[in-house]
Amino acid sequence: MDTLTRSTADLTDQLLAEVAQFTGPLSSAFDRAIRAVPRHLFLPPLIWPRDGNGGHRPCDRATAPDEWLSAAYSDAPLVTQFTDGLPTSSASMPSVVLRMLALAGLDRKPDTGRVLELGAGTGFNAALLCQLCGDQAVTTVELDPTLAAEAERNLKAVGHTPRVVRGDARAGWSAGAPYERVIATFSVDRVPSAWLEQTEPGGLIVTPWHSAWCGGYGTLVLTTTSDGGGEGRFHSFPSFMPMRGSAPSTAADSGDKAEQVTSSALSPWAVAGGDLNAEFHIGLTVPGACYAWDASGEHAPTRLDVADDTGPSWATVDYDGHHADRFTVTQAGPRRLWDEITAAHARWENLGRPSVDQYGLTADTAGAQQVWTEGTDGTRRAASYI
Repeated sequence: MDTLTRSTADLTDQLLAEVAQFTGPLSSAFDRAIRAVPRHLFLPPLIWPRDGNGGHRPCDRATAPDEWLSAAYSDAPLVTQFTDGLPTSSASMPSVVLRMLALAGLDRKPDTGRVLELGAGTGFNAALLCQLCGDQAVTTVELDPTLAAEAERNLKAVGHTPRVVRGDARAGWSAGAPYERVIATFSVDRVPSAWLEQTEPGGLIVTPWHSAWCGGYGTLVLTTTSDGGGEGRFHSFPSFMPMRGSAPSTAADSGDKAEQVTSSALSPWAVAGGDLNAEFHIGLTVPGACYAWDASGEHAPTRLDVADDTGPSWATVDYDGHHADRFTVTQAGPRRLWDEITAAHARWENLGRPSVDQYGLTADTAGAQQVWTEGTDGTRRAASYI
């Protein structure tokens, strides 16, 4: 056994121990899959781990091989591609990857049948699927032709040959349908109709979720029905990058100078201060609303800037330093965004401040998708339509 093999074997042991702290004890199927798919073989020479300050730092295998290899076997997300200064592809945390596969039931029933992966990325997740389900059962779709080619090379390098399709994952891959499992490696704010159509009745769609307000939190597990709809629950844990082209803009210049100045008893920190359950609800029920804390230094951290990523409306919410229970609100545009947010927060309070795990989604055959919450008594109440 050479030095690298011994090193990666030890690092894999450490990774599995770290992952188990997050997921709990791993099934034997998952343990075997991780050991059979060396993560470092699915990473480019230049990666960007998190820098601890909200950003990323470059790590080059050529100049820092030990640091690069340690990062490769850490339970951490690693950016593998930047486009125009923004991360557009990453190797997700192994613990999150395995939890997604567990939500798809692949730890209990690895021979589940045909599986459609949406977003090949580096190919690492597809390799795990091949280990669990067999190469012939797996199809993976990737929009970026460069990433698709790289994923295919990486998969072949470890002896796997699933079908790798270059295409828009939003449309799924009808040629291989129906599938028993559809697993997305990027987040969405609505289940694409093609995924429902291509999943056999009783099959599972597992997809990370995002909204303009709550960027990457929550994963939906939807069971499809014989009439072409589906129903499922959300699960609370960090998710993935959004589908290409769906990232919100936080620009707040509407050109509409008809500003309205009022005051509010709702604190901006209540809806944008880290309460992920409240933020998840706002994201579901106030479509298009996104926010950023003022970073100019003049108002931070006491000004919240709110914008509509689908139109010109905006709002700002300020703490004036004198009245701790009132906040100055300036709004403009056709939507009164802060009024909508205030109503949504009141609705969340009236629902009993539900956690992400209490939300579910029902998709009907007409294309409507309704989000609901379920109380401790089992009663469901509508939260919103999306």
